[in-house]
Amino acid sequence: MQIVTSWMEEGMQQGMQQGMQQGMQKEGITLIIRQLARKLGELPGSLLDTIGSLTLARLEELGEALLDFRGREDLDAWLREHQN
Repeated sequence: MQIVTSWMEEGMQQGMQQGMQQGMQKEGITLIIRQLARKLGELPGSLLDTIGSLTLARLEELGEALLDFRGREDLDAWLREHQN
């Protein structure tokens, strides 16, 4: 019988939380990129990289802001203002 100590349980819990956070981040990036592409057209790789480096909180902010974007220059301005 294997004994699981409290530090092992804590480590497993932290690992699960980190995995969930990374999954949410990845899904957020995918959704925002799809929404931006639909609204503004295909985006260059440099912008995709910049968007991919945003935190989950920034992605959520961008998701709200993009509703008001009229063109690519609005996205560029938003990213300049809100980069981490």
